[in-house]
Amino acid sequence: MENENFEKRTDLSKLSTAVEQIKDTLAKIIVGQHDSIDLLIAGILADGHILIEGVPGVAKTLTAKLIAKAIDARYSRIQFTPDLMPSDILGTSVFNPKTTEFEFKQGPIFGNIILIDEINRAPAKTQSALFEVMEERQLTIDGHTYKMQEPFTVLATQNPIEQEGTYRLPEAQLDRFLFKIEIKYPTLEEEIAIITQQHQQKTTDQLNLVKPVLSATDVIELRQQVKALHVETKLLEFTAKITYESRNHKSLYLGGSPRASLAIVNAAKALAAIKGRDFVTPEDIIYVAAPVLRHRIMLTPDKEMEGASPDDVIAQIIQKIEVPR
Repeated sequence: MENENFEKRTDLSKLSTAVEQIKDTLAKIIVGQHDSIDLLIAGILADGHILIEGVPGVAKTLTAKLIAKAIDARYSRIQFTPDLMPSDILGTSVFNPKTTEFEFKQGPIFGNIILIDEINRAPAKTQSALFEVMEERQLTIDGHTYKMQEPFTVLATQNPIEQEGTYRLPEAQLDRFLFKIEIKYPTLEEEIAIITQQHQQKTTDQLNLVKPVLSATDVIELRQQVKALHVETKLLEFTAKITYESRNHKSLYLGGSPRASLAIVNAAKALAAIKGRDFVTPEDIIYVAAPVLRHRIMLTPDKEMEGASPDDVIAQIIQKIEVPR
């Protein structure tokens, strides 16, 4: 009966309608990837930044661009390269001869939805320029602090295979991403559908097929609604145990921080809202645990040599903990 009372209290109809519209629009262009799209939408609703990893050609950038297009807000795309400087992202002070003063010209990071393509191609100096803005939603330049306009979300892509001209992201930066979404190769049936769909499509400009579903104000309102969702105490304890066990697991050199626990709870709330519920279940927490933790934990060298993956270890940790009912 408790859950029924909560259901009456929170009206998720607007959120559910928006999510369905976004999914229907994306399905016209993207074949499959249902889990990835759910996580992308959940990440935006949970006010988190998202790292999308996959080999070239699996529509990482296209999916991120389509999600951004579905939200009527300021969109910026930054292509990371080895010669990119922090000022290319943040902006720089330019001398104005009319006023004889320096004026700050905003860089592409000043937007609502920021797509960073191939984020691991820029060196540490450029990566560090993102630390403050990703965590505190503000920038400090030449002694002045600039607040980012809400909503502010970074969607970043990277290729896990290529090593030439790439740099490993600092752990502190990885920890600032809510999710790391791994986009796999499509199945044979999905690949046939992709080819068929492309062959039959009349237009080459796929982005024009996507019309904005949500405004920037809508996103802020829906985020507040998601934040207010109910989570039982035993589920908060379940989340804490998962993260705590990751710090004491023999296969891990580095476990999750308290930020990871908070991320699991926030992500589980967003996932529950997408599913039309205003309360979180243990399944929501289990579902988001891997995308929240996989980029925050580090395997021991022995485990890496054995070919184990972070997801394998996360699954082992969850299996050991009693799931609350």
